[in-house]
Amino acid sequence: MEQDFSAQRRLNHSGLACAIRTLKQEILGFDFHYPLEVDPAAGPRDSLHYYFYSDRLSWDTMRLDAAGIPRAWSRTTGTNYWPGFIAWYGLVQLGHYLRGKGSQHLSAFLKQIEWLEDHAVQCQNGAVVWTMDFDNPENGVLLRAPWISAHAQGFAMSAVVRGWRVTKRPHLLELLRRSADIFDLNVANGGIRERVNGNTFYTEVPGGDVPGIFDGFLTSLLGLYDLYVETEDETVARLLRDGTEGLKELLFSWNYRDKWSWYGCREYLSPPSYHCLNRVLLSIIGRLNEDRDLMQLAKQWDPANLSRMERAEIYLSFLLTKNYARLRHRTWLQKTVLDNRPQSVDIKLKPASRS
Repeated sequence: MEQDFSAQRRLNHSGLACAIRTLKQEILGFDFHYPLEVDPAAGPRDSLHYYFYSDRLSWDTMRLDAAGIPRAWSRTTGTNYWPGFIAWYGLVQLGHYLRGKGSQHLSAFLKQIEWLEDHAVQCQNGAVVWTMDFDNPENGVLLRAPWISAHAQGFAMSAVVRGWRVTKRPHLLELLRRSADIFDLNVANGGIRERVNGNTFYTEVPGGDVPGIFDGFLTSLLGLYDLYVETEDETVARLLRDGTEGLKELLFSWNYRDKWSWYGCREYLSPPSYHCLNRVLLSIIGRLNEDRDLMQLAKQWDPANLSRMERAEIYLSFLLTKNYARLRHRTWLQKTVLDNRPQSVDIKLKPASRS
């Protein structure tokens, strides 16, 4: 009983400390500038570059394991392997290598590719996916392990495409050829596709409000683009075209007065890090599609265009909408996880076997 009380006290203290630290960061650390740059060398079939790059990102939530694979920590999920996070970490390492920072970064990238190769799983319909094997409460939805995400799928696809280009391992190409199938399945049937007023949306949070998280949707489109460039598969081209047309029709859902972006289904104004990512992704999708409207809105979202009054408006609106979202979802009641216990997984998935 004493041990249980002590553990609960540690959980409460950890949750309160985390909440205070997060609120302090949001109030005092709000910065309109964020270290993310577009990489114009990305896109062609012979390119190893990813579409954006940063050598100054804070990895505050990252915990590297003994093999050099990152695990991400959050208050409500504890420390877990997130396939999308692993893929992004690998792409950053590849970016370091391409900028002449040493062959150790290529080795680190290939470690992440090996992890993604080993942890790809196959659905009943043959689709290859990368699952999150832990429960996660997200914006009022409890995602039960194992769950899938357009965000993780897109990042993993982009990373594995570049892994294939480096190593030419046939099994990587085999995984890639089946990785788009999940985009053809509706959420109700175990996929990641939603229909919003007749428009296609690929969701980061299956079962959540739609249209949902913007950067996850756009990251999945980049994954499909990389896959199409590599394979020239017409099914992939159709999925990419459907998603891009859906983006254009649904763009107003994430647009705050041509100045800023919304997070999620207008949950709250995006914090600077997410807004920068949204703006960069939108500009990239616009460039790849030679779409002036998308590129123009991305330019309008540049914080450099904001007056002092508009910056104050964005800052105060973010604080109000963010904390209103907390009240609406009563996030303070979500339990704090310090250490994860093994979870049983009951889903009809199997490892994607090597050739």
